[in-house]
Amino acid sequence: MTTAIPTTALQLRSLVQPSGELELSLHTMAVPTPAADEVLIQVQATPLNPSDIGLLFGAADVTTAKASGTAASPVVTMQIAQAAMKSMAGRMGQSMPVGNEGAGLVVAAGTSPAAQALLGKTVAVLGGAMYSQYRSIKADQCLVLPAGTTAAQGASCFINPLTALGFIETLRHEGHKALVHTAAASNLGQMLVKICQEDKIGLVNIVRKNEHVALLKSLGAEHVCNAESPTFMDELTAALEATGATLAFDATGGGKLAGQILTCMEAALSKNSKEYSRYGSATHKQVYLYGGLDTSATTFSRSFGMAWGMGGWLVFSYLQKLGSGKMLQLKARVASELTTTFASHYSKEVSLAEALSLSEIAVYGQRATATKYLINPSKGMKA
Repeated sequence: MTTAIPTTALQLRSLVQPSGELELSLHTMAVPTPAADEVLIQVQATPLNPSDIGLLFGAADVTTAKASGTAASPVVTMQIAQAAMKSMAGRMGQSMPVGNEGAGLVVAAGTSPAAQALLGKTVAVLGGAMYSQYRSIKADQCLVLPAGTTAAQGASCFINPLTALGFIETLRHEGHKALVHTAAASNLGQMLVKICQEDKIGLVNIVRKNEHVALLKSLGAEHVCNAESPTFMDELTAALEATGATLAFDATGGGKLAGQILTCMEAALSKNSKEYSRYGSATHKQVYLYGGLDTSATTFSRSFGMAWGMGGWLVFSYLQKLGSGKMLQLKARVASELTTTFASHYSKEVSLAEALSLSEIAVYGQRATATKYLINPSKGMKA
């Protein structure tokens, strides 16, 4: 490789101050020299996933954001309500790098054969601290992207694809035959629609806008329910009866939606019940909360019998339970379908500095469908 590598580079970090202020800034870091089993990646694309935004902003109120510093080295501060400071105790005073996944060009490599084999390749990684211009990481953590695939196309090939595939693995392991997904018009939701079509698995999609219903229908989704519809509960019950779905993954987390899903599952099961039981259906109904788009309290009315469960589901924890063979199988599927089933779509590409613009934060900070951003840390770098 003849690519010139600088001695220093920029990295985006998030810091919670004891005063109740969150600070976002760009730090100058020394570009690391890769160890024998490592490679150095010039990061060219890394997505702003909801999980990244959760670390980036913490419990801060985005509407209080203020900017200072310079265009090249911006600083953004936000206020954290006193009641929320307890949840930030574990990261108090720590300047934390952000960015779970991304992709880029391997510009330097350690001496091991595995590392040397990646030199000059475009790779994707799930390694943390990806909102950096350069990232050193072990060679065995890299996924070589198929020939002709850009870093932008491979930037989101871990979290959303492996989350969607993790849903399917959970369904099979727990013995369900169909599932429900909320916030279903997201990039992840669109992937799940395609996976379920390919694998012939029943899927009920829940969205909140008519345009999202149209979007998923255009992808071939059969069951799409609008939670804002006055007949939502009836529509959801009918879809659950048609599919037999008894498993749900809820991205909203808060509010009453998880309880509504369980209620409708019970109603769908009861329609086919031949005997009355005061304990409700004996079929287990499970809702997993895997996101927190709604930060309000999770509330529900117990109108779904006794055979039910509600709990958390985290992709990182789930993937750790899978054997290396299964993980390789899932990664191979993602790589082979990266521009089809697992294609991601972004509303805008920004540099590290642009990601700290108040106008951009106001957009991607909403975590709304169709506002997913892609950061290109190499954008604007001097050649």
